[in-house]
Amino acid sequence: MLRRSLESRDAQTRQLQDAVTNVEKHFGELCQIFAAYVRKTARLRDKADLLVNEINVYASTETPNLKQGLKNFADEFAKLQDYRQAEVERLEAKVVEPLKAYGTIVKMKRAETELQRATMDATRTTRHLEETIDNFEKQKIKDIKNIFSEFITIEMLFHGKALEVYTAAYQNIQKIDEDEDLEVFRNSLYPPDYSSRLDIVRANSKSPLQRSLSAKCVSGTGQISTCRLKKDQQADDDDKDDEDLDITEDEN
Repeated sequence: MLRRSLESRDAQTRQLQDAVTNVEKHFGELCQIFAAYVRKTARLRDKADLLVNEINVYASTETPNLKQGLKNFADEFAKLQDYRQAEVERLEAKVVEPLKAYGTIVKMKRAETELQRATMDATRTTRHLEETIDNFEKQKIKDIKNIFSEFITIEMLFHGKALEVYTAAYQNIQKIDEDEDLEVFRNSLYPPDYSSRLDIVRANSKSPLQRSLSAKCVSGTGQISTCRLKKDQQADDDDKDDEDLDITEDEN
């Protein structure tokens, strides 16, 4: 009877040790990978902050609509990084730390198992080991559910906010008036006094004869040029002289 109790106790002890070792191995791996995930997320937040700064610097050099659109986009993107920071902090507290805590739990369970195995009262030890195994398994399942539920909830909250922010950022970019900014850019190529200076350059490029004729032959809307009138008057005088000459010849 005692031998059977000892065998049962040893079997339960091995079962508990195997369960503890399995949790120690896989929870340790999960903890490292989740911790790396959080670090990557934090680095992504840092890179995004650099991107926000560069967009703002570039925006300050651009035309009005593009400048405002980019700045609005940068503001939304910066807001997203605040949510990402909250995501990092929550993941650290709700996922990584509980997994880390299992390192301590595993050590305690292993020590407890060794202590119970050394107990001389095999019957009482067997009963206690049954309770220990049961409680450990129950707590493990509960903790796994809580940890992964927290992870999913934190990620859903972040991505839900991210969708809202990205939607607003997209709308800000789409609102940029391309035609208006293009007009501003074109106007920047030609200063306000460009036309008047161009007229002066054209006037100075004419020959002395062209400038003299331009000065004399000034015409306006609905008016006949002075030069044209003078030319027509001269033609009339020549015709009159021809008529006088014909009359004189007839009289002779």
